[in-house]
Amino acid sequence: MRRIPFSYALASLLVLALVIWLALGNFQGFQNAPPDAPDRQDEGPRVEVVEQHSIAFIPEQVIQGQLTAQRETTLRANIAGFVTDKPMAQGSRVEAGDTLLVLENDALPEQLQQARDELAVAEAEYAGARNLRERELISRPELLRLQSALSASAASVAQLQKQLDDSRPTAPFDGVLNRVEVELGDLLQPGEEWGQLVDDRRLKGAAWVSQQQVGDLSVGLPVTARLLNGDHLEGELTFISHRAEEATRSFYVEATLDNPAGKRLAGASAELTITLPPRQVHTLSPALLSLNSEGQLAVKHLDDNDQVQQTTVELVSADTRRAYVTGLPDPLRLITLGAGMVDVGETVTPVATEEATISQPSTGQDSVHAPVD
Repeated sequence: MRRIPFSYALASLLVLALVIWLALGNFQGFQNAPPDAPDRQDEGPRVEVVEQHSIAFIPEQVIQGQLTAQRETTLRANIAGFVTDKPMAQGSRVEAGDTLLVLENDALPEQLQQARDELAVAEAEYAGARNLRERELISRPELLRLQSALSASAASVAQLQKQLDDSRPTAPFDGVLNRVEVELGDLLQPGEEWGQLVDDRRLKGAAWVSQQQVGDLSVGLPVTARLLNGDHLEGELTFISHRAEEATRSFYVEATLDNPAGKRLAGASAELTITLPPRQVHTLSPALLSLNSEGQLAVKHLDDNDQVQQTTVELVSADTRRAYVTGLPDPLRLITLGAGMVDVGETVTPVATEEATISQPSTGQDSVHAPVD
């Protein structure tokens, strides 16, 4: 009879022992009751949250406008006459009251002096007649006749004085004699245009704004005009139309701008930036904006009990990196991740996030300027 190798015998014993252990199990480990469940509280969905405060935000409206002189007038002749002198050359800066042109006066100074002498005689006769009337030495109709003669003399003096003034037209305000279109010897007729006077020390910026933007504007707001060469002029909003233009439904606005250097800018185009009153806003990523059931912009955040809230917001301004909104509580526990996975009123588990630098601008200033789109 062949002898079984030792290795085979050892392996058989090990297999037999394993089968017996599997069949019988660990009876000492059996228990009559299941083990106690671990003591742990139910946790809600986890969302990332960042706490932030509102910041001062200065919105701006940027519109395209046209620059014109604050005051400009077309100079016209009031009487007929030949041009005898041009005291001011075209392009000269003049002051109010300066004589700009001299027309032939047909001896008006002498006629005016004669009328003044006749007026003096009429005044003396009327004064004497009043003394006589007080003593009842002349009749009342005679006194009235002398009074009428005095009035006629005064009217003649005034008329001749006006004709003399019209023969020497003067500047109605300080400005630049922008254009002179007559030469010596030219005959001007009443109403004929002969020049243009422009006051360019202050400019007027005219523009049109949409009906969505005009509600935020008010007279007195600061305005900055940026010119094509990069220069800037400062001023304020001085007029807002009360009626929209029918074709475009836009409103006409005007801004008065200082031009102390007298730069030649009247008639040029410029970009007008209107600085609106500051507002307290929250800044966040545009991706965190959503629409509520009524189709309004809203933001999801947490209250003090870790419940999800959805608040309607007003979009003040936005760009590709952040949105500026109002209407949220301050401070705000903003949900930055997971807002789409939770419902309003649901209790969640907040997890702090390090993304505060994404939602808050790192300008190092107390307020932020940004254009209104």
